[in-house]
Parts: sequence; structure tokens; C-alpha cells
Amino acid sequence: MPPTPDASAPGSAAPSRERSDACPGTLRLHRADDGALARVRLPGGLLTVDQVLALAEAAEQLGDGALETTSRGNVQLRGLRSDCGAELALALRRAGLLPSDTHERVRNIVASPLAGLDGRGHADVQAWVRELDARLCASGWAAGLSGKFLFALDDGRGDVAALDADVTLIARPGGGALLRLGRATTGEPVDAPVDAALEAARRFLETVGTSAWHFRERPELTGGSRPLPVPDGAAPEPGAHTGGLAVGVRFGRATAAQWRLLAAVAARGVRLTPWRGAVLPGADAGRLAELAAGGFTVAAGGAWDRATACTGLPGCGKSLADVRTDAARALDGVAGGGARTPGGVAGGGAGVGAAAGALLPVHWSGCERRCGHPAGPWVDVLATGQGYRVTAAGTSTDVTDEQMAEAVAEARRNR
Repeated sequence: MPPTPDASAPGSAAPSRERSDACPGTLRLHRADDGALARVRLPGGLLTVDQVLALAEAAEQLGDGALETTSRGNVQLRGLRSDCGAELALALRRAGLLPSDTHERVRNIVASPLAGLDGRGHADVQAWVRELDARLCASGWAAGLSGKFLFALDDGRGDVAALDADVTLIARPGGGALLRLGRATTGEPVDAPVDAALEAARRFLETVGTSAWHFRERPELTGGSRPLPVPDGAAPEPGAHTGGLAVGVRFGRATAAQWRLLAAVAARGVRLTPWRGAVLPGADAGRLAELAAGGFTVAAGGAWDRATACTGLPGCGKSLADVRTDAARALDGVAGGGARTPGGVAGGGAGVGAAAGALLPVHWSGCERRCGHPAGPWVDVLATGQGYRVTAAGTSTDVTDEQMAEAVAEARRNR
């Protein structure tokens, strides 16, 4: 994995919450180079069809006409007018997407997106999501959590447990869960999972106050009596699954028209994933070709599978490159002569998608902050101002834009 700065690493100074919590929300807009930005928290990534349509309309009426999914299964609107906050909040309230003004930024909950659909997990954690969200919003103390504090509800398959959330619940066979705090390798069995998650968050806030953002900064507060299973962190593969469909969203960004297509295909709403994709429960596999034609990734193993990028230019003034344009060119195999399949998945040639089989995740960054990079091992493609630096397994290579596709393809194959 590339050497990303980690304030919780041994010998490093833990960050302090004495600085302002600048995480954007829907009532606190963030000023970016392409206009204001709003982040809408979607606990568990859960959306009704009507809510999908409401977000698409808001993006068209108030923003740049597109929506971005985040690594926490939330959604962002960009290019907003600086004075549209009240209008946006009203639209979100009407859609049921802003249940609490005081708690809207602390509703950070991810959950296994295939839970209850394919029969693999030990619990339908979507019910946990709804209970946890309602009780967070009803707890006055919870408004003191930072906008970075994260809950992960894993149905036992080990997908979101790999995200190193502050509070993780891992469902157990027969009921209950293992409670994991921060990056601990041990956990504690609990019979009332939501009660335990809330109590852990409350104790953290009471203990650290404003001295820390995350449990990983205070390892002495973590640990338990039981060893934890090693999570595999596997995202739902694009394509048909028992109980529904999964699709990938290129760089997590989709137009309002694409969101309306999701709404048209969805039978029982949409679940956004922490891997910038979407699960459509109950959707018909016969609609996959329609989704592919609409620009979604519908098959695993191609270049766009597990490929992400930060905003880059022109949206971020700190970026040294238009990373999404450069990355798309590499992923489509333009630099290496690769071809595109009808589903929009790159393949062939020397492009990034040339290798068959599982590929390492890859993330393009416009600056050293590496915003939005994935968890676990990944290929780091960092803009340098003169090209890009490709880093994997501790080895770095500086390349030009023309050399990048082949260099990234090689790095992704060498797991």
C-alpha cells in the first residue's frame, strides 16, 4: 500500500479536534473552486425511488447536474450557488433526507449492501441501520460527534468491517454481534447491537471530548475479549446477484439522467455502497444491458472495476492535474490502444484493463492529500505536476501521461 500519512501511526502526533470540524453537510456548504458543495448523509446508503428522483432534481435545479457518491455511501452535490442553502434544505426535508438539523452531519453509517438479499450474512443489518439512525438523531449528546465519526454494520460477510470504522458491529450466527472499536483486532460479544454501538460512541465522546476525532487515535480505549475474523473487504461485484443487481458508478459521479435510470430500474429502492457503486434490490437482470448503455459498469474484472479518483481540476484548486480526465483516458485504454466493450468496460491492448482476473484497486490523486482513497492495498497514482507517480507495494515509478496506462496496468496485476 502506498505511504499515505496516518496520524495514528506509532510515533506520530495524534490530531486534535481543537481545529474546526470542516466536514460539509447539507446545512453547512463547502466552498470549492467549482462552486459550493453539499454532502447528504445517507445511513446505510439507503434511498427510496422517490428520494433518488428528488436528488436528481436538486442536482439539476441547484447544482452542476450530477451527483457524486462517496466512500461512506453518502452523496454530494457540486457546483451549487452559494445562496441556495435554504432551498436545498427544503427540498431534502420534503424528501425525508434531512430528519434532523442538529444531527445531520453525524449520520455516518455504512452497512453491508447485499444484506438480506443473497443469503450470505447472519442478519439483515438494514434494520440496524434504521434503528441506529433514529436513535442517533434522538440523542442530544450525539450531536457532539464529529462529522468524521463512522459506524459500520457488517452482516458477517466481512465487507464493511474492513473499512476500519470507529464503531463496527459484525453480526454473529444465531444473533447478536461482535463489537469492534477502531482498528482493534479483538472485539466484544454483544446481544443488543445498536445499544452497544451507541454506548461505545457516547463513552468515546465523554472520554476524549475534543482531543481526538477517531477511536484509532486512542487505542487504549479499544480491544475486547474475542479475536475478530479477518474481513475480506470485498465489494459487491457488478452484475446480477441473488435478490438484485449491482452496478459501478464511474468515479462515483453520475448525471441526473443516470440517476433517473437507476430509479426506473430499481424495484425496491437503491443502496449506495462505500465503493462508489449501487445495489438495486429486486431489480431484473434483464435490465443490465440498459444500465450498461447508460454508462454504468455491469461486469466485474474490467478496468473501471474498483477504480477511483479525487475531484482534481477544475473542481479543486489544490490539484495539480485534471485527474479524472487523465484516469478515464488510461482506463479506456487510449494510451495503450485498448478497446472498449459495449458495457463501457475497458479491455484489451496494453490499457489498464488488459489483464484478466482480479485487479488491485487503483486511485488517482491530484495532490498529497489523496482524498477518497480506498482502504486496504491499492495502487496510488499521484499527480506530480510533470506527470504521475505510480506506487504499489512500496515501489514508485514516475511516468508521463502517455506511459501511465501501461504502468498502472502492471501495478494492478502484481498483487
